Amino acid sequence: MRPSEIAEILDRPISRELLARDLTRLAYVAVDGTPRSIPIAFTWNGSEIVLCTTRNAPKLRSLRVNPMVALTIDTESHPPRILLVRGRAELDDVDGIPDEYLQANGTYEMTAEQRVEWEAEIRSLYDGMVRIVITPTWAKLIDFETTLPTAVEELVRRRDERRRDADRGSA
Repeated sequence: MRPSEIAEILDRPISRELLARDLTRLAYVAVDGTPRSIPIAFTWNGSEIVLCTTRNAPKLRSLRVNPMVALTIDTESHPPRILLVRGRAELDDVDGIPDEYLQANGTYEMTAEQRVEWEAEIRSLYDGMVRIVITPTWAKLIDFETTLPTAVEELVRRRDERRRDADRGSA
């Protein structure tokens, strides 16, 4: 997929709404060869998706072996809105708490007091984190109004062809 095609998809209003959410599902291949899919907080900086994790997270070993990942960001309402992204994870070990980690957890429902307590707890727990930076290499938006899953698009095309054929046969 060309970078301009990816940018066009990620710049759609629904994609921008989804990229402003706090949670994604990160899919990767574990060192033992089995698939994993985990919920994880993220931020979008306009060109990359940034996740942050502990330095001792098991997923880091897996990502060093195979950095190819897939992400799903979706809604819980009907019709569902789904943004699928694939890319390559780059790992960046940083001292302290990355700003992206604090931003990624910014819309959780917390009072101002809870947020202060949460941030103090985070700062006391972590001496550093690893930023997982993903540059999208493929993207698809599914909104079930203007875009559908590829398999459903194929079914719609086949149905429309059958209807056209039936209309020609009855004419």
